[in-house]
Amino acid sequence: MAIVRWDPAREVDSLQSEVNRLFDTFFGGRPANGALRRWVPPMDLVETDDHLVLRADLPGLDSDDVNIEVKDGVLTVSGERRAEHEEKADGYYRVERAFGGFSRSLSLPEHVDAERIDASFDKGVLEIRIPKPEERKPQRVEISAPAVNGTATEK
Repeated sequence: MAIVRWDPAREVDSLQSEVNRLFDTFFGGRPANGALRRWVPPMDLVETDDHLVLRADLPGLDSDDVNIEVKDGVLTVSGERRAEHEEKADGYYRVERAFGGFSRSLSLPEHVDAERIDASFDKGVLEIRIPKPEERKPQRVEISAPAVNGTATEK
């Protein structure tokens, strides 16, 4: 029987590997070759006086690679970034840049006019401007005077 010296660094590495495997399994992470299967582009949502502004970093994409859809009060941004290398090609030592399809959805506030949503794409940044719905004001209803002989009278 061989005696193996306890190495705390090896234990931490083992724990880190298990945590990474757990997260990769849950979030659809890395397959065995190390390439990412799923890409989730970062997005910011900012509120201005008149609009909600959604900005997404989509480096390497053109406007033709992105789809924007509004359906049942949900705005969905989707697309795909293709890998720039071929698995069998020589010369790649490490591939860390993520690629693949993505889809992000955002529930819109009630009464947003989908026809007025505007989108632009500049230098790899998608900007979607969503006009805020106009504040719904209560409408005053006039009360007529009580009926005399079956007909209502006005004040």
